[in-house]
Amino acid sequence: MEEKDAREAEAIVQRAMRHLAETIATTGEQGANARSAIGLVNANAYIWLRADQLGPPLQNAFDLCLQAGATQPAIDQVRVWTDIEQPITLGGVLMQNSIIQFCLALESEIIAGTKFISRQDVDALLKAIRTPFSNAVEIAADEMDQATYMALVELQASLTNHLVVTAIPLPQLVGYQFTDVLPSLVIAYRLYADAGRADQIRAENKIIHPAFCPPSGLALSM
Repeated sequence: MEEKDAREAEAIVQRAMRHLAETIATTGEQGANARSAIGLVNANAYIWLRADQLGPPLQNAFDLCLQAGATQPAIDQVRVWTDIEQPITLGGVLMQNSIIQFCLALESEIIAGTKFISRQDVDALLKAIRTPFSNAVEIAADEMDQATYMALVELQASLTNHLVVTAIPLPQLVGYQFTDVLPSLVIAYRLYADAGRADQIRAENKIIHPAFCPPSGLALSM
């Protein structure tokens, strides 16, 4: 990569790595490994860009963030921050697109390993991934990058199929309404005849204190 391109691309990489570091815990061995990999990319980005060798260490940084517990929403925020970059050199544009593609790939891997509770969660995620993938596919097509285009199309298709198949057996969220404020244990027993599902009620409705639940909320249909 030419010097001017590499300088702009370096800045984009370093900003992305700063956001990527925010997706992992600050403690633990896996987090330390991920931060070390991110630090190496930051320190050597310009040299590796000039030599066209940044791909593998960048991939390693993303892979280690997955092992360190990065979540799909957190990685998607890295993609959003990268997407608003406005590079003017070819190298800068290529780096921006590459980081977005890394984010989409990692998000897909995280989603594939996620256990969903309700059909609404899956539907919301299907809707959320549609535009980012469509934009990335369109950019790859405009650049006549056939390999990346096909990889993105196949990844989107596989992820969409996985989510659709996952959603089929899942229950839906339905509303409930009581006349009084009740403990989550009581609500769970009345809805499911199982007080052991009280934590589920708390999680679905983001209840602060389980002894004082709002009279209306959402519950799984089964």
